[in-house]
Order: sequence, then C-alpha cells, then structure tokens
Amino acid sequence: MPNHVVFDVVGTCVSFDAFYRTIDQTLGPQLRSHNITAQTLGFTWMTNAELQFTFLSISESYKPYKLVLAELFYQTLHMIGVTDPHAFATPEQRDACVEGYSALELRPGTRDCFAKLRAAGFTVWCLTTGDTARVRGYFERAGVDMPLENFLSCDTAGVAKPALAAYRPALDKLNEADAAGEKWFAAAHLWDVAAATKVGFRGAYCTVYEKEGSYKVFDAGLDVRAESLEEMAEGIIGSSK
Repeated sequence: MPNHVVFDVVGTCVSFDAFYRTIDQTLGPQLRSHNITAQTLGFTWMTNAELQFTFLSISESYKPYKLVLAELFYQTLHMIGVTDPHAFATPEQRDACVEGYSALELRPGTRDCFAKLRAAGFTVWCLTTGDTARVRGYFERAGVDMPLENFLSCDTAGVAKPALAAYRPALDKLNEADAAGEKWFAAAHLWDVAAATKVGFRGAYCTVYEKEGSYKVFDAGLDVRAESLEEMAEGIIGSSK
C-alpha cells in the first residue's frame, strides 16, 4: 500500500538565500547607505507580498504571487524607511531582484529527504503557491527528480494557502487515486502544516527555516517534528503503517 507525502516547496525544500544574494548584488551599496541589509528588505518584501496575496485570495480577487511581489517593491521600500523609493531603485533593478526569486536553490537535505521517502515506498508530491514551471525549475537545476505530474499549484484553484480550500484538492486527488494509503503534508512553515492537518493530512514540521516554532499560536496536531529535512523523512517513515 503506497503512502504519500505532499511537500510545501518555497521555504521548505528551497531556501531564500539566492533571493537575498541577488538583492545584495543589485542594491547592496544603496541599502547599506540606509543601514538596511538585503535580508531585511527581502524578508519584509516577501512578507508584505504574502500578506496582500492572501488578502486578495480571501476577497476572491486572486492574482499570481510573482505579480504581487513585483507590484509591492516600492511600497515595501517606503515602509522600511526609504523616503523616495523610485529615486532609490530603477524598475530594472526591481525586476532583477524579482528574478532572483526565480533563482532560488534547493536546501542541501532535500535530495536525501526525497530519496529516503521513495526508498520506503512513498510517493512524493509538491503543493505550491507559485506556478509549477518555475517551481519545478528549482528541482531541475539541482538535478533532483520531481515529475511535473506530481506538482499541484494553488494557482489552479485560485486560492492561497493557508485557506483550507487550497489543501482539499490535493487531498482529494490522492484519495481518489489511493484511498487506503497515508497522506502526509510536510513543511517548514508551522502555519502551513497546521492548516493541512485540519483537512485530514498527517502533519510533519521541519524547523530548518523558522527555527523557533510558534506552537502556542498554531495548533498543528503534529505527528513529526524535526530539525532537518532528512530527520523529518525518517520521522514520517517511522510513524507510518
């Protein structure tokens, strides 16, 4: 009886280091003149984009995440203390930074994590907010096999995580194909795992990104908690039938 693990991709399998690095290469001296680091801008920019992306989804006005990210660049600069954002950075510099988001790289443990699960008979899936072609590119560049048919995107449903409607189609798809097998959701965002468990997934959380899980905020009903992706894979395998 095959079991299944659905992974969040960006933040979980993929780190943001390349995004921060691109911002520093593009805007580093300008940022430092304002005592702002590339990671400060990158994290604040992503957080602003994710917040408003989610608000768009809730208000049934869904837009692709990459569009939202680009549109909020100058607003984010203003919010972190740049008084004249359009004089600070050109549209070409903004676009170069956005492309850095497409150049994200897999975490070192992703390959071994997937290999352990597949060797134990699990089918590995990915559920992402981004478009599948871009997200699959992260795996292709790293030489990690991830079939296109095993990618599921919130863009298809037109709703953003963590709305429960973003997870249900993935669970329904797996149940239609294999009602008996276990269905896991694995992520490095505690809010992501918490939402997935509400629709019926078993939950696995890795602290590789957040480091400090906000356990008093999110009631995740976790089956597995681990510090690395490889350790998470071992926990899923050990906790399954």
